Amino acid sequence: MRKRLYLLLFVGLFLVLSYNIMQMPGKSTVDAPAYNDTTEHYLNESIEETGAINVVGAILADYRAFDTLGETIVLFTSIVAVASILKVADQKKKEDDHE
Repeated sequence: MRKRLYLLLFVGLFLVLSYNIMQMPGKSTVDAPAYNDTTEHYLNESIEETGAINVVGAILADYRAFDTLGETIVLFTSIVAVASILKVADQKKKEDDHE
């Protein structure tokens, strides 16, 4: 019974995802949702507001600095967690080899 429920849930989510992908615009146009006033502002005002010549760097370092900082913290935390797990596993393996 559980397997059927999971299968039904999976198929339902797959259909919702497929439908939404089909609704996405095929070509980039000015009417697309991603192209709005914010994009125009970033392209036109980023050099004057941030002093950065690279627009992508200006967006990441100035406009979205807190978001980028959060992503960096998450990556750093995951790297530390994996490194500590590998260190413990390596120590246990060395102890087993010495016995």
